[in-house]
Amino acid sequence: MRRFLWLLLPAGVLAADLGSKAWILRTLAEGESVTVIKGFFNLTLGFNRGAIFGSLTGLPAPVRAVLFATAGVVAIVLFGRTFLARETPTGDRIAFGLILGGALGNGIDRLVRGAVVDFLDFVFGTWHYWTFNIADSCILVGAILFGLRALLASKTEHQRKDN
Repeated sequence: MRRFLWLLLPAGVLAADLGSKAWILRTLAEGESVTVIKGFFNLTLGFNRGAIFGSLTGLPAPVRAVLFATAGVVAIVLFGRTFLARETPTGDRIAFGLILGGALGNGIDRLVRGAVVDFLDFVFGTWHYWTFNIADSCILVGAILFGLRALLASKTEHQRKDN
């Protein structure tokens, strides 16, 4: 039962991601932008047919489709298995839940639209960050949490060996 409750985390991420994408698709046309915080944050609808930061867009569409489908299935199986394992620590489970929910959201986009819907658009002075979405944010936060947990666990293990 407890592991079933953990499924609410990736399901919640998936719902927030798909809901926000449905809203932005109803609200803006591709390339259209609305300023939320002048000089800092916009909502700008775009479609990423590539991978992270638009990489791999130069590959033929069938190659991208096979590559993304394979990577998606592998990620979901590996992260899903670890996410649901009894021995997975809570911090890792949270990290993997965020990653899973985000991967599913972007994966569904690729299946349905052939591209990932992006709309969160930040500007820092003269620097313009890539447009992204809630799924991307959750994947990044999950990866950072997992990395921090791994570093802290390594440091703790190292300190034990020194004592």
